Amino acid sequence: MKRLATAVALGALSFLVIGGATADAKLRVKLKRIGRFQSPTYVTSAPGIPGVVVVERGGRMRLVQGRKRRNFTNIAGNVSTGGERGLLSVAFAPSYTSSRLLYVYFTNGAGDLVIGELRADADGRHASPATLRPIVTVPHPNHSNHNGGQVQFGPDGLLYAGTGDGGGAGDEPDNAQNPNSRLGKLLQIDPATGAVRIYAIGLRNPYRFSFDLVSDPGQPRIAIGDVGQDRFEEIDYLPFAVAAGANFGWNDFEGFAPYPGAHPPTAGGTVRPIKVYSLSGAKCALIGGYVVRDSRLRSLFRRYIYGDFCTGKIRSLIPRTGGARKDRGTGLRVRDLSSFGETADGKLYATSLDGQVYRLVPRRR
Repeated sequence: MKRLATAVALGALSFLVIGGATADAKLRVKLKRIGRFQSPTYVTSAPGIPGVVVVERGGRMRLVQGRKRRNFTNIAGNVSTGGERGLLSVAFAPSYTSSRLLYVYFTNGAGDLVIGELRADADGRHASPATLRPIVTVPHPNHSNHNGGQVQFGPDGLLYAGTGDGGGAGDEPDNAQNPNSRLGKLLQIDPATGAVRIYAIGLRNPYRFSFDLVSDPGQPRIAIGDVGQDRFEEIDYLPFAVAAGANFGWNDFEGFAPYPGAHPPTAGGTVRPIKVYSLSGAKCALIGGYVVRDSRLRSLFRRYIYGDFCTGKIRSLIPRTGGARKDRGTGLRVRDLSSFGETADGKLYATSLDGQVYRLVPRRR
């Protein structure tokens, strides 16, 4: 994610606070703070365990149950945090209630991208760092940016990870278009065997992606927030099955526009984004989110929610494979917006790199 390391220096972004929550009167949604943490980068839930798990950039994860919080694990000794690096996300196995397995995405001391496995204790509320087992390591030797950062279980029960193109400007090594490189890719991983398959190519920095299981339950879809270069940010959205073998275009294209000096476009064409926005008005980096399935958020239900790191403004749109519709602001803003997160039952969260974690909740009349 561009400029992740400069969050503190960006300055405060104003937002309306009503009763301790940022409120959107028109859409009747507000941000309810659940606590303050150390540079949170993600939030989710563990199957069968009440509460949420908050991921902190430095390597710690906290289990939050109401007003109580406890250390879930701390792998700080394995994590580097310079530039855009850090512990960036976690995914709990669908079988977590029996297997107690979870998977983390982080950058190691060499700056490489690591997807690692941890095993929690029998009660499911703590995982010893000693159980950490790297299952995939992607060399990322030259730059501290463009690390991707999302790990997520797909509708097929396999693990998916989005990797950045290796950093720097313009992807000069052409990693994203190189089918022999794991950089700039969506990877499909079998955690049981460690087998890795390149599922899709042509991504610049897919910091956040998610699976849409609500728009068409019979045909799951994938939504990818791909951070752009200097001109455009893009959202990609297509059926999950169609994404197998897809080419999302970078660095032949940035958004809809051909990228100057890139190699000739790959034969067979590329996937066009459903939404592109330009880097104007202090915008700098897309933070991809989720298609909302919390029916209590009626004005956002079945809409894709996303934001921008620098402005902190949260927006939503109706995702369609042929193009987004009815893009609009929510009136909500989170300073230094670092991620959205979702629990197993569809509750939606937003994290701020300056420490705050919020849940999106209905605003009463």
